[in-house]
Amino acid sequence: MDTEPRAAKARYDRRSKRVAVDLLNGATFAFPAHLAQGLDKATDDELSEVEVLGSGYGLRWETLDVDLSIP
Repeated sequence: MDTEPRAAKARYDRRSKRVAVDLLNGATFAFPAHLAQGLDKATDDELSEVEVLGSGYGLRWETLDVDLSIP
């Protein structure tokens, strides 16, 4: 089992206003979007455009020009 904190999938949950990240080790991590730098004023549509970068070590919001590191 891969225990490194690497993302397999990421999504924005409009109801809870949280970004949820499914990790390769089977865990899911979620955080309120407004707590992350660069995401605090983003719309639901902008937040929904989250992508997993490369090998799962980061998240990217292209239209917002925001990158977040997973570890």
